[in-house]
Amino acid sequence: MSFKPTDKMRELVKDNSALILVMGRFGISLGFGDKSVRDVCRTHNVNENTFLEVVNFVSNREYNYEAVSLPSIIGYLKKAHEYYLDFNLPNIRRKLIEAIDCSGTNDIAMLIVRFYDEYVTEVRKHMEYENEVVFSYVEQLSQGFLNRNFSISAFAGKHTSISDKLKELKDIIIRYYPEKNNYLLNAVLLEIILCEQDLTSHCMIEDKLFVPAVKLIEQHLKKSEQILYADDSDNEIIEKERLEILSDREKDIIVCVTKGMNNKEIADYLFLSVHTVTTHRRNISNKLQIHTTAGLIIYAIANKLVNIEDIQK
Repeated sequence: MSFKPTDKMRELVKDNSALILVMGRFGISLGFGDKSVRDVCRTHNVNENTFLEVVNFVSNREYNYEAVSLPSIIGYLKKAHEYYLDFNLPNIRRKLIEAIDCSGTNDIAMLIVRFYDEYVTEVRKHMEYENEVVFSYVEQLSQGFLNRNFSISAFAGKHTSISDKLKELKDIIIRYYPEKNNYLLNAVLLEIILCEQDLTSHCMIEDKLFVPAVKLIEQHLKKSEQILYADDSDNEIIEKERLEILSDREKDIIVCVTKGMNNKEIADYLFLSVHTVTTHRRNISNKLQIHTTAGLIIYAIANKLVNIEDIQK
């Protein structure tokens, strides 16, 4: 049986303590007393239906992705990304360093840390791609525009779990790092296990709630009598003119930006000064009237400066 708007919020947490993380990602603070789900959601300006569908899904109860609000679930997913990248994963690393011998004399310990750091880099790329490309595409859909160069199915076909390597790290520590009575290591190992479970749930929310909800919007727009395309021919002349006013060097810089390079990295790669790169980027923004990385990525894909495969890494 699914949770309802009239259920008391504390009963949800009593049923599944993992929902504390869900609440935090919706911006819901604790201390809600005996208030109902509806009252708490209204107090925190949270979309009630989206909150309940996520809660029901995480609690293995019946859910309905058709009730999900795309702006609301995008906000939730962005907050989850912020939690992992800015708090949870760095916190685990600090505790891992404290728990094992990182003096440089223990090769296994150093390999464990390197394995973890490489994993976090992969997670960051994965989540930043979703933030900057996928969510921007969906926000464009919400405004009534399709894009011929991207679809949520293309994203879903390549969307893989990002928790598997944490499971592998857990096994490496258990099998190859023998140390008696290491309570710190046992504690951080438990945190790794919980993080792996939470990341698995996060990816499933994207696959089972977010992606199907986006597909509904795509289908609705395709069935409409007047389809508006973000890359429509009415805009192609303007975009072509804009592309032609870019210098080859400015196009090179856009390509570098879409690959996640910062100004210093672009300067080193193109043998320019950082000041020159900064000037080029300012000129690009003025010419295209695009002022965000997400906007440049979509522009680059739409104008075939890059392929989507070059970005999703």
